[in-house]
Amino acid sequence: MPKASKVKKKVSKVKSVSKAKPKSLSKPKDVNKGPIKISKNYIPKETEKYMCEKHKVFFRMKLQDWKKELIKSNNEALYNGSMDDNSVSADIVDQASSYTDKNVEMKAINRQIKLISEIDKALARIREDTYGFCLDTAEPIGLKRLMARPVAKYTIAAQEKHEKDEKVHADD
Repeated sequence: MPKASKVKKKVSKVKSVSKAKPKSLSKPKDVNKGPIKISKNYIPKETEKYMCEKHKVFFRMKLQDWKKELIKSNNEALYNGSMDDNSVSADIVDQASSYTDKNVEMKAINRQIKLISEIDKALARIREDTYGFCLDTAEPIGLKRLMARPVAKYTIAAQEKHEKDEKVHADD
């Protein structure tokens, strides 16, 4: 009887060893799939692989922060603008001035809303792994351009071509 129990212990040890191997093999995969964290003062470098995970995380955070700022400023502008509606002046010049100010403010808000839409599209491109590459040529847009304009969709050459085409069609 004692011999049988020793054999069972040995067998159980072998089983636990065989179970340990798959766990150790799965650990590197889990590490790669985990979210990548970057420091707040991280800046993408040209020496790193273009649009690596660090770059994507950096631009995702930059775009999300920008979107939050725009939404906050729009909400404040709309709230403050609605507060001014109560003050109606008897002077026609003051009314015209107030109307012009509100018109300019609403145009600015509309531009910011369009920019928020562009930010959402850029975030979608990050999820689809197409962010940072030209929609026309599929060439890399470049880190410097993306740092200056994170919602850029085209390389500089492709953007100039689009703007030139817009001018030609606008003249018609």
